[in-house]
Amino acid sequence: MTEKRPENKKPFPKKNFGDKKPFGDKKNFGDKKPFGQKKDFGAKKPYGKPAPKKPVEEGEKMFGRLVKDAPQETTGLTMNARRVALDVLCDVHQNGAFAQLSLDEHLRSAKLRPEDRRLVTSIVYGTLENELRIDYALDKLMDHPTHQPSQRDILRMSAYQILFLDRVPDSAAVNEAVKLVKAMNMEAASGFVNAVLRNLSRGKDTIEWPKKEDDLRTYLSIMGSMPMWLVDRLIEAYGEEEAERVIMYRETEHPIVIRPSFTKTNDAEFEKLLAKKDWRVEKGVAPHAWLVYGAQEITFDNDYKAGLFSIQGQSSMLAAEAVQAKNGMKILDACAAPGGKSAYLCETMQLTGRVFSWELHEKRALLLEGVKRRLGLDNMRITVRDASDFREDFENTLDAVLLDAPCAGLGVLSQKPDVKLRLKAEDIPSIVDTQKKILETVCRYVKKGGTLVYSTCSILPEENTLQVKNFLASHPEYELIDLPASFPEELRKQQTENGLQLLGCRDGVEGFFIARMRRVR
Repeated sequence: MTEKRPENKKPFPKKNFGDKKPFGDKKNFGDKKPFGQKKDFGAKKPYGKPAPKKPVEEGEKMFGRLVKDAPQETTGLTMNARRVALDVLCDVHQNGAFAQLSLDEHLRSAKLRPEDRRLVTSIVYGTLENELRIDYALDKLMDHPTHQPSQRDILRMSAYQILFLDRVPDSAAVNEAVKLVKAMNMEAASGFVNAVLRNLSRGKDTIEWPKKEDDLRTYLSIMGSMPMWLVDRLIEAYGEEEAERVIMYRETEHPIVIRPSFTKTNDAEFEKLLAKKDWRVEKGVAPHAWLVYGAQEITFDNDYKAGLFSIQGQSSMLAAEAVQAKNGMKILDACAAPGGKSAYLCETMQLTGRVFSWELHEKRALLLEGVKRRLGLDNMRITVRDASDFREDFENTLDAVLLDAPCAGLGVLSQKPDVKLRLKAEDIPSIVDTQKKILETVCRYVKKGGTLVYSTCSILPEENTLQVKNFLASHPEYELIDLPASFPEELRKQQTENGLQLLGCRDGVEGFFIARMRRVR
């Protein structure tokens, strides 16, 4: 499988691919610092155990074909899978696509094997999550770094495998990159790509990374792959130590978070159901939340299709829980897609009352329709509507309003790592203004004694605590109230006079903000 390294390969000045930088004795490289190690905030005890792995006998059928010997480890991707990963990265960088949507679309059409789907997903998200650090390493190997978009993304995704994935041999990552370059009709660049990646493979343990003690801001930007303007914002908001924890935090595993359908089962019965699955599961932080490891294509699970459980982030569950929905209530979920919080409210009320689910974009409203059908939510009313436009007939009529406002999304970078690459400092004021406009509108719908919950999946104060502080100052008819007793005590203790800021590195849930307010007059 290993290709012979080209001898006396000449550079390609016409293509401006850059000359290979000599590694030599690597004297310009220092010791590699540990990166992204998750601090031990207390290990959770697993509820179940991994399903026993059945050995593959000779001639057993795997993935639709007969094999004599089962592979013991993943050594790389098929050409089709590599092309999918590249296409998604190019779509993000060149077309401004959202990684999650682009990946879902490409995976649906590619019809890859399950192990290829998992590795493609890992490579796409891992490359985007660590892009600035990867670029830093690559640029040290090129006198004239390539700016040809497809070549750059091939180098990035291959460098991610070399630097971060132990299960993919370096030689496989290099050889597959060269094959991909040739398949993309960029034959002339194959020697360049081969040389850069082989140099990276040989010298990865001696790269001279930025040092924390020399320049904290540069260290956090490169090693945490965070744009410098965001590093500065987070240091200003949280101080150097906490900002470092926020920026350097990486999930060691990416479990799927699920919860039972409250109309069809309860926590005890759901626990018994999970015990029959070939999954490793453990209780989450949020009420009713379970973390699932090892589930493949969970949306194809028969119990999921039957509506016995839903996939929903823990912080999203907590935002809906803060409403404290009761049977017969009339509640507005103002920015409702993809539908998890609306479903939570509908089920909590046991399909009584009404949940008005508003969504600005028609395509995203289709997600709400799918949730409603799968779970049988007869008390959900879906409308394509701009929540900032006042609806007079709703004034002073609702028991509760949940506004999970449009935001910068910096609290969910594990699920949306491309956010930090597309977001600009100049975007924040517009986002804050939109939040304020919607909040000023929907607060008029809550009747006296009713509840207004404001939430975002962001960690910037101007979107969260400062937004609520300014709102309360201009709306004396509202007051902040305590989070419900159903919240974990440790989280309730962290509530301030302007709400609760959740941080993934500290709280074991997605970065989120929740403020619970009551209309007193």
